[in-house]
Amino acid sequence: MEIEARAPISKLQWYAFLATAPILWFALNYILYQDAVFQGLRVWLLSIPLIAMPGLACWYLHCLLSRRLKQRFGEMSQAGLRLFLQALLLLLLASGFTLSVFWVYGRGGWLGYNWEKADVQLGLLVTLGLCFLVETLYEADYTFVRYRESADELRSLEQLAEYQEFESLKSLINPHFLFNCFNTLSSLISEDPKRAIRFLDELSKVYRYLLLNNQKTLSTLEDEISFIRSYYQLLKTRYGRALEMNIDVAPHYSGYLLPSLSLQLLAENAVKHNVASSAKPLVIDIFTTESNQLIVNNNLQRKLVKAVSTRIGLENIRMKYQLLHQQGFQAIEDEKNFTVALPLIWDQAAQGGENIIKP
Repeated sequence: MEIEARAPISKLQWYAFLATAPILWFALNYILYQDAVFQGLRVWLLSIPLIAMPGLACWYLHCLLSRRLKQRFGEMSQAGLRLFLQALLLLLLASGFTLSVFWVYGRGGWLGYNWEKADVQLGLLVTLGLCFLVETLYEADYTFVRYRESADELRSLEQLAEYQEFESLKSLINPHFLFNCFNTLSSLISEDPKRAIRFLDELSKVYRYLLLNNQKTLSTLEDEISFIRSYYQLLKTRYGRALEMNIDVAPHYSGYLLPSLSLQLLAENAVKHNVASSAKPLVIDIFTTESNQLIVNNNLQRKLVKAVSTRIGLENIRMKYQLLHQQGFQAIEDEKNFTVALPLIWDQAAQGGENIIKP
């Protein structure tokens, strides 16, 4: 659940406010007027409502600003900075509210009150103590919710990875695919033994990568490119000159991360939904941009009869980026091309930081 989707004031905040605010208002009036609180109605009818109104305004402002801080510094790695800013915000608002009450009451002699330094100090102690106690409750609830969301997101990512790995492996053990591979291998053994060895090596790389990949949600761009080159060689044996793949990846992006098997899914979709022939080859271009993106583009040559789709391709990749809270995934189609932009994720773990998600 995203923070933006929540109500500005949560139920817990309302309940905590309704339970503690009257205690604070009564405590401040008791500090101001001592036993006079119990001896007449003037304090109850006049003073408590006058304290309650700015108190309610300060509490509501604190909730809104605290929510903005959670939106701005919501990552676990930013928890320390966020807690410091929230504590500073609470200190300023609570102190400002308490000091203004005693200043107004003392300056105006409201209901006969006379300014005393000890009263101000006690009022600050009571207000800050109660406010920080309630804020601790808020933060404990927020941390628990974020932990539960992270666990759910991790579970969803693992399920997506397993399902994607299964579907990818299933597509590669398709009888037609295996028949074509083995038939090609059989022909190469007698015609070109060296090429047969290379073909078998690429086939083993593809299956090894798929079998091991279910242990990871993210893969490095270097591994994904190495895999797609091997996968392309297998496709090339079937389609020949009807299929082309051009790869131009900047070396400094090799350690960046992206969802595992994304390139295989996009290449498979391109082949599945487009016509490929020697006269009109299907061309797949894979390249990086300076904005930390990997672009996968293919020319559009739609089949007249649409192939059956399992809908696991683009939506699978899109969902992974959403669960990883990574922006920038795009799929754009025009009259001539179908283009997908994959944001490349900086590998914080490799640089000594906190990783986005654990394998």
